[in-house]
Amino acid sequence: MNTEQRLVEKWRSLPPGRKQEVIDFVEFLESKSDKNFVLPDAVAKPVSNLGERLQKIRSKIVASGAPLLDWEGVEREKMERRGGYQGDDK
Repeated sequence: MNTEQRLVEKWRSLPPGRKQEVIDFVEFLESKSDKNFVLPDAVAKPVSNLGERLQKIRSKIVASGAPLLDWEGVEREKMERRGGYQGDDK
């Protein structure tokens, strides 16, 4: 049984409320990979000095018009800085 078949089988056994939770989760995962996805600055109030500083840095980046990194971009930059990124052409 492949992954899609397993997912459909499990989906069918869920009550309607749980199915909506699955849909919400899938939409959340899609939003994380959307390169144009930007959280508004007022999503959460920082609870520490570091959080405040990071939020100010983020606000400056957004105001500059520079694109924010998605999860893939973060991982790529980490690998580049660690010397392990070989580029898209492997």
